[in-house]
Amino acid sequence: MASLEEKVVAVIMVGGPTKGTRFRPLSFNTPKPLFPLAGQPMVHHPISACKRIPNLAQIFLIGFYEEREFALYVSSISNELQVPVRYLKEDKPHGSAGGLYYFRDLIMEDAPSHIFLLNCDVCCNFPLPDMLEAHRRYGGMGTLLVIKVSAESASQFGELVADPITKELLHYTEKPETFVSDLINCGVYVFTPEIFTAIQDVFTHREDRANLRRVSSFEALQLATRTPLADFVRLDQDILSPLAGKKQLYTYETIHFWEQIKTPGMSLKCSALYLDQFRFTSPHLLASGDGTNSATIIGDVYVHPSAKVHPTAKIGPNVSISANVRVAAGVRLISCIIFDDVEIKENAVVMNSIIGWKSSLGKWSRVQAEGDYNAKLGITTLGESDC
Repeated sequence: MASLEEKVVAVIMVGGPTKGTRFRPLSFNTPKPLFPLAGQPMVHHPISACKRIPNLAQIFLIGFYEEREFALYVSSISNELQVPVRYLKEDKPHGSAGGLYYFRDLIMEDAPSHIFLLNCDVCCNFPLPDMLEAHRRYGGMGTLLVIKVSAESASQFGELVADPITKELLHYTEKPETFVSDLINCGVYVFTPEIFTAIQDVFTHREDRANLRRVSSFEALQLATRTPLADFVRLDQDILSPLAGKKQLYTYETIHFWEQIKTPGMSLKCSALYLDQFRFTSPHLLASGDGTNSATIIGDVYVHPSAKVHPTAKIGPNVSISANVRVAAGVRLISCIIFDDVEIKENAVVMNSIIGWKSSLGKWSRVQAEGDYNAKLGITTLGESDC
């Protein structure tokens, strides 16, 4: 059993503005981690999952967005959850492991016994307390959350082989060209502080190799121009692959949902998954109504308290309505995310779409798509102030 003094910290990687190009036009105005999914910013879902970890001392968000973009959110979520949440800005991308190492002194200031590492663009039920329990049983340096997927889709992710009995990670390969396994890495980890030694070993190994090489003046020049990458360490290729099969890393398999949020289409799918989860975790966030005093609600729907929805509107399933939205009489909304300050006028229909901030949809307008979350044109996306 863990002692009561043992503290745990969580680190959530949020990336930065050089990424997220597939999220355009939505990512022009707002950092991707702050997009609303099921009425809450994308990063809110892993943050609130961290709140369930016993003895949680702090949550860190690491990325290279400007600090002002996160300042308001970080202070409000810290107050709401009563857990300190801090945004740490990298001077440049350091990679998933390099970013962790770059802020090691801050992460270790509470002397935590364990460090969770999560990726912001992952959608799952984040079984973090169960992972921690399993990790303590295994006694290794780190435990990865893994899931079984179809053999066809496995190659898009990090495939791995684990011992079926001990759950030890035996082999890890990132996006292999040939099929290795239907078990993939979910991008959710728990480590002991030994992870910092493992990352330091990568740096040392690189320096040793550079020193061993007798460099000509031309090669020396090449190495000098490459130095920005010297402190770029990827968790998958630089840590997981070399340490697999050395009794240091273990796996915890989830049987629940898991998706990666890489496109607006996937964000609409993940919004539906989180809305469905609210039935069990936060039923108070789900709207209800039968069309008498309030709109008719079908399935899982989130409506922000400041939104005004006409009683004759019909909403759902899988609809998320943000702050200050105005929905007029006779409107029909199905499978859509409506951002802040949108106006939807009388008898308009919105299906399989994301409607950006301050947009205005005219009377009897129809915005719809096929609803294939993976297809390029599977959903319709309006940017800010589109009409």
